[in-house]
Amino acid sequence: MFQEFMNMEMLTTFTGLTGAVIVIVQFSKSFVKKKFGDSFVRLYAFIIAFLLTFLFGRNETNAQGIVLTLINSMVVTIASMGGYEVLADPMALGSKKK
Repeated sequence: MFQEFMNMEMLTTFTGLTGAVIVIVQFSKSFVKKKFGDSFVRLYAFIIAFLLTFLFGRNETNAQGIVLTLINSMVVTIASMGGYEVLADPMALGSKKK
């Protein structure tokens, strides 16, 4: 059974990074939406994912490690924001059914 909800060891996994991005973005999304609009939320989620992946991903600091960090943060962003919504409706223009 888990003794802690989130720890440093869990943040080094894909699941931990995805969960952390979901929590951070969901709690701060309303502030970002009010100030910059809906489309900026995806960029904001990518920035959060990139920072967390850079801090906890433990990649090398050469060019290959930086590219790998970018790719990993893209995957974490897509997973945390819901891959279908990001890829199918990139401009957040989805129509609501009444």
